[in-house]
Amino acid sequence: MKLFGTNGIRGKVGEDFNPEFLVKVGMAIGTFLPERAVVIIGRDTRISGDAVKGAVLSGLLATGVNVVDIGMVSTPAVQLYTKNHGNFGIVITASHNPAEFNGVKVVDGDGTELLRENEIKIENIFYGGNFRIVPWDRIGKYKQASGAREEYINRILSLVDVKSIQKKKFKVVLDCANGASCFTSPYLIERLGAKVTTLNCQPDGTFPGHPSEPKPENLHDLVDFVRSGEFDIGVAHDGDADRVIFVDEKGNFIYGDKILALLAGMLGGENDVIVTPVSSSLAVEETVRRKGARIVYTKVGAPIVARKMLELGARFGGEENGGLIFPEMQYCRDGGMGLAKLLEIMAISGKKLSELIAEIPEYFQRKVTVSCPENLKIKVLEELKSQLKEGTITAIDGIKISGENWWVLIRPSGTEPIFRIYAEAKDKEQLEKLSEKYSGMVERLIKNNSMK
Repeated sequence: MKLFGTNGIRGKVGEDFNPEFLVKVGMAIGTFLPERAVVIIGRDTRISGDAVKGAVLSGLLATGVNVVDIGMVSTPAVQLYTKNHGNFGIVITASHNPAEFNGVKVVDGDGTELLRENEIKIENIFYGGNFRIVPWDRIGKYKQASGAREEYINRILSLVDVKSIQKKKFKVVLDCANGASCFTSPYLIERLGAKVTTLNCQPDGTFPGHPSEPKPENLHDLVDFVRSGEFDIGVAHDGDADRVIFVDEKGNFIYGDKILALLAGMLGGENDVIVTPVSSSLAVEETVRRKGARIVYTKVGAPIVARKMLELGARFGGEENGGLIFPEMQYCRDGGMGLAKLLEIMAISGKKLSELIAEIPEYFQRKVTVSCPENLKIKVLEELKSQLKEGTITAIDGIKISGENWWVLIRPSGTEPIFRIYAEAKDKEQLEKLSEKYSGMVERLIKNNSMK
């Protein structure tokens, strides 16, 4: 039985996330670690943050590990602080999920997200109830520490051309989604010499401005604000600030795959390796190959991308949802580093964001879901593969069918009883046909197997 999802442990507070459950989570993590290990813990702005953190903290201390609480900070700030000062890290966050959710995200000592094999070890301790409860005189020590936010900002500033950015005196509109980036991104932008206008940059765990996922339908205010004045760029984060999305100077929402392609092309050179999931746009591959770099595909999931980057010594990597990974910073998604790096590219190139995006190849995408009982997923995939008669077939994550200037990815969700079907093509009409064709095939196979 799985405790961890694709990005930590998540649940509704008061239902899945109750005190008994969370104390056991803390004890399971603490038992997995050596006694006296130093655990760094931080949280996002959710109103349940202190309650969830307190329960997990109680479980950790009971197993004899020491805890350093760095307060309300972004996920990448916790990861950096863990790499520099701890043996393990925990972020109390549910990222872009609604306000009633919270989560426990675990971080290895090098700042990367924990390997699945170690998540399994924690799961086995949790479900087996084999906790290490130490005597009263070996209870873990707890202390609070300040400085994580400043350390994070300073590290980013050390890795970009600050003087070139400062000379441009950019005008930036920033939407923090009332999340953890409230404490870092406004100050980072100011130190880059830009004038920052803020939206939803007061911490509020009810997310009154808009839902915390940076999707087009949630960013109308940001788009309208950029359009209303003479701004150079709009910037938006999700709740825990490990992602970043942009709006160009004309007020156009820029999808994450475009930024991924832009940065991959700018950062990748001859023989460099760029890593991205199989769900990423062909625009990324086309842009990377123009520069003589090599693209490597992985399963969907930022931790998987990061681990492959670490293995291959990749120059850059990321996902199409605004999750960008800069190895010189750390092997994790980093919204703050992403915004600084894009400002650097704009400053050095002398181009507006719309001009940079215009250089990226144009592709069209469509994403649909099809309901499927859990027990039929493997059977449907097997039958689908045997019926495919066109394109190149790969099975890195689900089934991907690729042709000239198009692809379709069919993959079962790891958390829901559905198939996710992604399609991309240069031509909109072809895209519609491909999407309808393959979603129809999946629906028929599910129906036929349901009747057996």
